[in-house]
Amino acid sequence: MSKIIVFGAGGRVGRLVVAEALARGHQVTSVVRDPARHPDLPGQVVTGDVTDAASVAALVPGHDVAVSTVYDVSADPSAIYTAAAKALAAVPGVRVLVLGIAVLLESAPGVRLMDAPEFPAEYKPFCLGHLAGTQALAQTEGLDWLVLSPIGEFDFEAGRSGHRIDGGLVAPGWPRTEGALSGLDFVAAVVEEIETPRHHGKQVAVYPV
Repeated sequence: MSKIIVFGAGGRVGRLVVAEALARGHQVTSVVRDPARHPDLPGQVVTGDVTDAASVAALVPGHDVAVSTVYDVSADPSAIYTAAAKALAAVPGVRVLVLGIAVLLESAPGVRLMDAPEFPAEYKPFCLGHLAGTQALAQTEGLDWLVLSPIGEFDFEAGRSGHRIDGGLVAPGWPRTEGALSGLDFVAAVVEEIETPRHHGKQVAVYPV
């Protein structure tokens, strides 16, 4: 059994991570900004903010793994993802898993999916914000971190059909043409990386099967 703390536990992916981890017998702490808004969250629910270094430093120690699924459309992407990464990276001895975006993966060495000419320019600030967060993790010496990114459309209504994790190059093209990845399959990949860590210090793609 692992002790897992999930930031953004009130969101769609966060809730699924919490449910999957609890179903597998892990001990889970769910972190949200306002627990009163999430009375249906199971297990231990606490108040916190992954972008607040003091909050993270107070909540994370004692856990084996910290998972961040935070998404805030009202915040500056670079600020929120960099602050979250730095706050999590500052806690020693904790493995950090982060929900990422597939367009930061490479289709050729040094060429990201978002570098394609047809990639919508209006999405780039959000993507670059995610990239800044990933770079902050990568620049932290001794940190055991992993960014997991769903490939294809994210389907929260579908059941389980299987998944695979791949840290290699992604086929170029935008928009993505692979089949939908269910939310349940994605969080299964997340929890499996907690139970049996196979990837470290990189961003990986989670594909539907």
